[in-house]
Amino acid sequence: MQRLRSPRRLAPIVLALGVMSGWPGSAFGQAITRAQVEANLLALEALAQRAIAAGDVPGLAIAVVHGDETLFLKGFGRREAGKPDPVGPDTVFQIASLSKPVTSTIVAALVGDGVVDWDSRIADLDPAFRLHEPYPASQVTVRDFLNHRSGLPGLAGDDLEQIGYGRDDILRRLRLVRPSSSFRAGYSYSNFGFTEGAVAAAGPTGQSWDVVARERLFGPLGMTSTGTTYEAFLTRDDRAALHVRRDGVWTAGIRRDPDAQAPAGGVSANARDLARWMRLVIGNGRFEGRPLVTAAALAQTHGPLTARGTNPVTGGASFYGLGWNVEYGRHGLVWGHAGAFSVGAQTLVSIHPDAKLGIVLLTNAFPSGVPEGLADSFADLVFDGRIRKDWLKDWGETYGTLFGPSAAANRAAYAQPPANASASLPLSAYTGRYANAYVGDAVVAEVGGGLSLTVGPGGARTYPLRHFDRDLFLCFPDAEAPDNPSAIRFTVGSGGRAHAVTLDALNANGLGTLDRSGE
Repeated sequence: MQRLRSPRRLAPIVLALGVMSGWPGSAFGQAITRAQVEANLLALEALAQRAIAAGDVPGLAIAVVHGDETLFLKGFGRREAGKPDPVGPDTVFQIASLSKPVTSTIVAALVGDGVVDWDSRIADLDPAFRLHEPYPASQVTVRDFLNHRSGLPGLAGDDLEQIGYGRDDILRRLRLVRPSSSFRAGYSYSNFGFTEGAVAAAGPTGQSWDVVARERLFGPLGMTSTGTTYEAFLTRDDRAALHVRRDGVWTAGIRRDPDAQAPAGGVSANARDLARWMRLVIGNGRFEGRPLVTAAALAQTHGPLTARGTNPVTGGASFYGLGWNVEYGRHGLVWGHAGAFSVGAQTLVSIHPDAKLGIVLLTNAFPSGVPEGLADSFADLVFDGRIRKDWLKDWGETYGTLFGPSAAANRAAYAQPPANASASLPLSAYTGRYANAYVGDAVVAEVGGGLSLTVGPGGARTYPLRHFDRDLFLCFPDAEAPDNPSAIRFTVGSGGRAHAVTLDALNANGLGTLDRSGE
């Protein structure tokens, strides 16, 4: 894989994996009692403790809800590996794309209050926003963006976020990205399309997204530890660090600031707060007897609008609503959503609406099979009285192989230059300033006898370059995979000087070639 592996690129894969489906022989839509749920909580707790003891994740928090009651709320393991601070029910995690169903609930509150409609056009809400093609730009709606059917390619904007651009700059540059499908004809999971839909929906309030989230959902629901900014997360003393494996050991140290895509992946919360949110969703907008979100508006979020293919673990058919996965699984209808940062977070919500049963699982590591494995195991226990298969093992193997083969192949391809490799031109042939409208400026400079590449707003990211073959150099921009190279390809003209450079890490949508600019 020759382009930078962004944490946001996990989302399409994680969502393809993150809900349960497709097991023959179980009753569909069956009701369950409070006693049935409570009878299996000790088994859930034992499974969670076993996962921690096995080192599957450093830390884990779980909440289980039945109807308008929270029946289980507990933390396991450590907030940071090697340190004594335990995970508890109030430990705040970055929940990654689990932010999306939380966001859709906030937008549903706006819809229910008459502030906006699911079919309000973005052109009316945010007239400055553009897509590449004029017709979709004029017709795309809040519903289209929250359902990922705008035609915007899934990775659009993720690359810009990784090199330091903020939300406004990224959304403005989306007009340069060619569509991956015809308007409303294809599903392409897009963090920044989703972000634009939510931000535009909040526009008529005259308030920022962060204020709208707090006033329309977090405050009324008593979600006192939930926020939409990285700064808010850092203010929490009881917070979980992100972990990735280094030589088989869970290691913390990488940070992830998702503010640019806050509605899509920037929420931080604890299990206690998310239990309250699940109770609202299960209650069709009512919480502790009080109506907080109009039921009709909230119900729209769970409509199966777009087919997403089949679940790669269970084989069940899966659909997407508005910020929710919708599946008709082995225990009936399931609303769910997974979240992950490949720099060290993995989360899941799974709700069985007919049974009024919900579970949320928050972990501080990636990859593992813990969230899905525990959710599937618990559902089997509650509905069937037994665990049908080793879900933790199956999910662990699935997540463990997400990137291994492709990353290994990429490393092998660039492990050493070809036998007939050519020397580079004098380094001065490559130095200078390059630019295009999508990436902005890039500066190639000679530093200490080698080259460096600086990109992003105000030179936010600088990468040393390593020569590979003639006009091809390598950089290593992946924080979570520092040994995974990405190619930098210079195009040299007849004058012996580079006139363009292609950055593979920024070329997913064909916008990674920058021309030399005037100097």
